[in-house]
Amino acid sequence: MGRELDDIDRSILYLLQQDARNTTAQEIADTAGVSASTVRNRIERLEDDGIIRGYHPEIDYEAANLPLQLTFVVTAPPRELQHYSEQIRGIQGIIDVREMLTGRRNLFVDAVGTSSKDITRITDTIHDLGVEIESSEMMRRRHVQPFNHFFLQGSEETEARDDDDEFDDADST
Repeated sequence: MGRELDDIDRSILYLLQQDARNTTAQEIADTAGVSASTVRNRIERLEDDGIIRGYHPEIDYEAANLPLQLTFVVTAPPRELQHYSEQIRGIQGIIDVREMLTGRRNLFVDAVGTSSKDITRITDTIHDLGVEIESSEMMRRRHVQPFNHFFLQGSEETEARDDDDEFDDADST
């Protein structure tokens, strides 16, 4: 199990998720109420502990001339899930593979391509591995946002709201 995070760690993670490339240690420090050196030390520890595993660009594949984005839902033998996941990741055009913990539909595979020819090649290659494609869905748009568990402490605009607060206000009138 992972280590416990304090308010400073959560603030750092939240701000890095918003825009890691354009956020400086000093900006994080000013927001979190600590020094820039503390932020740098905390980031290094978060990296060493495996909590921050990398900094990755968010790619607009359509703008990069890869307009077709699909998700394949695949069934592989559970005991061989890791093996099939590795094989599928080796297929040109595969950008993400998620291994599911339970269920028949246990691999979710994201792929990109320029044409139906690319998608057919990827589909055929997956089939040739001996797994079953349960479904394939074409993606229109993907929205990524910071996980709100890492909200900034004391900031009204990002502070987590208790859903019961809405009902408490209504009950008092």
